[in-house]
Amino acid sequence: MHHPANCLSITDYTYHLPDERIAKFPLAERDRSKLLVYRNRSISTDVFSHLPDYIGKNDMLVFNNTRVIRARIEMEKETGARIEIFCLEPYEPHDYQLSFVQKYTCQWKCMVGNLKKWKSGVLKKRVTGNGGTETELQAEQIGSTGQCQLIRFTWDNGMDFGSLLDACGCTPIPPYLNRKTEEIDETRYQTLYSKHKGSVAAPTAGLHFTPQVLQQLADKGVKLNEITLHIGAGTFRPVQQSNAGQHEMHVEFFSINPDVLRNMIANNGDLTAIGTTSLRAIESTYWLGVKMLQEENEQIKTFHLEQWEAYTLPQDVPVVQSLSKVCEILESNKQNTLYASTKIMIVPGYTFRICKRLITNFHQPKSTLLLLVGAFVGEHWKEIYQYALEHDFRFLSYGDSSLLELNMGNG
Repeated sequence: MHHPANCLSITDYTYHLPDERIAKFPLAERDRSKLLVYRNRSISTDVFSHLPDYIGKNDMLVFNNTRVIRARIEMEKETGARIEIFCLEPYEPHDYQLSFVQKYTCQWKCMVGNLKKWKSGVLKKRVTGNGGTETELQAEQIGSTGQCQLIRFTWDNGMDFGSLLDACGCTPIPPYLNRKTEEIDETRYQTLYSKHKGSVAAPTAGLHFTPQVLQQLADKGVKLNEITLHIGAGTFRPVQQSNAGQHEMHVEFFSINPDVLRNMIANNGDLTAIGTTSLRAIESTYWLGVKMLQEENEQIKTFHLEQWEAYTLPQDVPVVQSLSKVCEILESNKQNTLYASTKIMIVPGYTFRICKRLITNFHQPKSTLLLLVGAFVGEHWKEIYQYALEHDFRFLSYGDSSLLELNMGNG
């Protein structure tokens, strides 16, 4: 596989997106969004409720069941200055689920709005939880890491941190919507199948699914599987370097049940990813298996994939062999779930190993997600996006959907 790091011009992955084409609010009905279908290198328009017509009965769909947390906390200094704390990733404890069940204190990596007004001191906020339970949430800066501040939260009544966020935070809708969070976002910026808290952005490809569409797929015999990848704020960060290969990719954490891995093996690594997040986790799992095969004489304690490892690892390992190795390691470690992290940057030049079809929304110019689409369908992404613009498709998180079929030979 060709290493793209030194020869990827971001100017080749941009287009003009008028503000009026950005969907600022969701449609009244999730599955009434448009569906662009790209297969056999031709493009057509349908409606998302007809998606089951395009999915084969032996196909396997993989959904990201992450749940968006109410990650934005507005606080106020005694001077009246407003400070917004955006919780990005747990720091101590580092595990998401452990952090959400903490009762008195925890530490998070955060982005802080109006940071220049908060040089020192403790911020305080009265919080009323379910049942009228009250507590005082305190926030204190204890350091920094990269572009993030390390914030220690403390409170005194034994409410768990997940409930605390539910009580005082708000849903972090994307910055390009240029509006404040409204009541509709609390439900519509979540997929219907969201379960595990941890994301600060929704896996938006899944926002179109309704119980009716899911039931039609199940009735058809389509295999529906779930993984979890917690989406970070880095997903919105545009590529600012002229050479996209110099972009520093953000880390995202994911987990996969061995039963899902075994289903992938049974399907011989041929599946449809619901969203770029599902695709990223699935493809990362393949490369983790390749790493495990390389390191089989070493004791493997952490499962992590660096940004460019997929382009430098052995390229000829069969999917079944790689995924079987992951299952073997989990079994030998007596782990019932694969917990891993990935920095993989999927760009033109990447060879897809598992995902053959992708359901996804339309992404921002000069974004890592548009680079991923360019890797998936090759230069045809320009034709696809031009078609969408000319046929009144709505763009970005609350926008319309597409079903893309892998163009073989783009790697």
